[in-house]
Amino acid sequence: MDDVKQLVSAIKKGDLKPIYFLMGEESYYIDKISDFIEDHVLEESEKGFNQMVLYGRDVTIDDIVSNAKRYPMMAERQVVIVKEAQDLSRSIEKLASYAANPQPTTVLVLNYKYKKLDRRKALYKAISKNGGIVFESKKMYENQVSDWIRRVLNGQNYNISPKAAQMLVEFLGTNLSKIDNELNKLKIVLPEGTQITPEHIEENIGISKDYNNFELRKAVGQRNVVKAHQIAKYFADNPKDNPMVVTVTLLFNFFSQILHLHGMSDRNPRSVASALKVNPYFVNEYIDASRNYPMKKVSYVINVLREFDVKSKGVGSNATPQGDLLKELLVKILG
Repeated sequence: MDDVKQLVSAIKKGDLKPIYFLMGEESYYIDKISDFIEDHVLEESEKGFNQMVLYGRDVTIDDIVSNAKRYPMMAERQVVIVKEAQDLSRSIEKLASYAANPQPTTVLVLNYKYKKLDRRKALYKAISKNGGIVFESKKMYENQVSDWIRRVLNGQNYNISPKAAQMLVEFLGTNLSKIDNELNKLKIVLPEGTQITPEHIEENIGISKDYNNFELRKAVGQRNVVKAHQIAKYFADNPKDNPMVVTVTLLFNFFSQILHLHGMSDRNPRSVASALKVNPYFVNEYIDASRNYPMKKVSYVINVLREFDVKSKGVGSNATPQGDLLKELLVKILG
């Protein structure tokens, strides 16, 4: 995120590069940087003749080079943006000759989503050597996304509770674009300065604050049999919103972290949060679970979860309903 801020700051100051090659697994920042260039580099009066948006599926490398080599009309520079440039992955290296001698009055932006350039090949080297930018937008790990949500909202004069952030991550995964869309919905209905709570998430996004994988994990960790089975019944009644494979994955990660915790001699909350890569707010949940599940029991549960991971994918379960599988799993874990 700091790299993005520095890049955008340089563009704002007029420090423009001849090529911006935006690549990587996380499309969110690729779109944000590309959109910023599209919106801010040229004045509105200059865009008609000097800004062009191309799509990888519709053009060749020769088309891109031909447009990039044009001179701007009644402006200092032109902007050429190639969206979905990953559709040109088989021929993208042909751009190396242009990158070795880019047109100084052109800002060429390539959105190369879900793929990366080979750093050993000519195109990457030519862009880097001749004043261009190669920006890699890396996929965030799940344990990083809650902090990302908090930082984004803080920058927009909002706060969010740890549980509310965790609910978003659990429901939407690590797709930053989806999360950003939901945050924008919340900002429409909530005034600046609001702390976003689980109740706000439930009312405006439709994620239950009481019946979700986050609460199931908590109930299992506390060995709260009644609560765990209440949540399992809700999941059985709403299978599309609560796929078994997601629940099993979350529980597997949880018990793997508890196993790690059992091997730690330092139980200081800060040390635990760092080692397990969890928000300090949730550390006590893990410490309590480690007391409720001795190491031998944790090893047993992890093996059970491996078994049910296979079953949840339809192997050896004889078409057992997902709700019944989850109830059976909880009996084995909590028994």
